Amino acid sequence: MNYMELQLRLSPDYTDILTAELAELGFESFVETDEGLNAYITEPDFDEKAVQELIAKYDSQTAIAYEVSSLEKRNWNAEWERDYEPIEVASQVRVRASFHELDARFRYDIVINPKMSFGTGHHETTAMMLEQQLSLDFADKAVLDVGSGTGILAVLAAKMGAQDVLAFDIEEWAVENARENAELNDCPQVTVFQGTIADVDPSNRYDIVLANINRNVLLAEIPTYTDLLKTDGYLLVSGFYEHDALDIQQKAIEAGLRPVRSMTNREWTSLVFQK
Repeated sequence: MNYMELQLRLSPDYTDILTAELAELGFESFVETDEGLNAYITEPDFDEKAVQELIAKYDSQTAIAYEVSSLEKRNWNAEWERDYEPIEVASQVRVRASFHELDARFRYDIVINPKMSFGTGHHETTAMMLEQQLSLDFADKAVLDVGSGTGILAVLAAKMGAQDVLAFDIEEWAVENARENAELNDCPQVTVFQGTIADVDPSNRYDIVLANINRNVLLAEIPTYTDLLKTDGYLLVSGFYEHDALDIQQKAIEAGLRPVRSMTNREWTSLVFQK
């Protein structure tokens, strides 16, 4: 499946709000640039009229210029990957590419070669999910990773002692990448398949569900995640802005979960719930 790249030239003051607005339109991934913002969406989901209406909405507040291009199935994030630097989370997790040296000071060393998938820990939502995971006991647990991308969350779950980790993503190359990263990190307990939450056996039950997706998917699927959780199990979510947290929390409470912990970074939010 091809992707569309939307290149926006705009004031840095509007980068975050445009990211949130474009996420509502179905854009999946974002890279901040010197000129503004690049946003990515699958070709069938791209609606240029909706983009034009969004830009017109802010026309009176700031100047925004944009260009659209179609990207073939390739490593369209390659330029960003060339600048890939290791990241550190809570002094316990270090995420690096395979060409970086091991740093033995960190309890969890995760090797991620992202290829065409997003999710390296550099984005606030991924980093928060990793930090939230550190607060839970994964020993001998069954874990479900929803929309796994590079598989980084599944890998940390495995390194923290999870017995079985089932991960899935809708994109073929994300699945391939997650499998490669699980192998790189010697995590045989991680299984990755291509599909959606509808493809998960509804009779299965998990101790922990991880879902770093977008607001709309979470609102639609939190009841399903709850059904798949064991009693006292945990749901960790991110991928949405702070102003959407109340809606996410309300949906979770309605589904039978109780709030446990929240975290915010640059207006992005992550929440933990328990069944």
